[in-house]
Amino acid sequence: MNQVRPSEQMRDLGVVQDGAQLLTEPARAFDLPAEREAAEQAIEQMLASMERIGQVHPFAKGMGLAAPQIGIGRAAAVVQPSGDTPAVVLLNPRITDRSSETDEQYEGCLSFFDVRGLVPRPLRITVEVNTLDGHVVTATYERGLARLIHHEIDHLDGLLYTKRMPTGLAPIPVEEYRQTGRAWAYER
Repeated sequence: MNQVRPSEQMRDLGVVQDGAQLLTEPARAFDLPAEREAAEQAIEQMLASMERIGQVHPFAKGMGLAAPQIGIGRAAAVVQPSGDTPAVVLLNPRITDRSSETDEQYEGCLSFFDVRGLVPRPLRITVEVNTLDGHVVTATYERGLARLIHHEIDHLDGLLYTKRMPTGLAPIPVEEYRQTGRAWAYER
């Protein structure tokens, strides 16, 4: 029996795959509140996609999706932390501060889901976003949630996590990755 590759599964679920120009271009910001309806539609489409994807693949570390990954070249992303924590909606996000303290963890990406890569990221980031009514809100995220949010903001800047991997290090096939189904580990 021929098993469907993870990347093919994601493509079939509507996720734009690596190689598409849209994934390498900076996403266009929303003019809020003027484009509130367009932003709401993008958020709705991302949440619906995440629901479909989550029915096919469990995400112990949480899951994120940037609008360009579903063919919308706009600066919006949604991050669903692991557990029962509510989703984080990011409209026009911008990292305004990052800790100098970093760690390296493996990341996956729905746009090339056949591999996992070891990526250094700050343990804490501060992010500025717009609300649907155009206000600016700032929040600080730590550890795994900071990693997920940073990954999605990179997508909105046209960067894939492979650009953040140490020089000379390549992603490993998902079959060799041994942490599926487990949360990222952090020292206390």
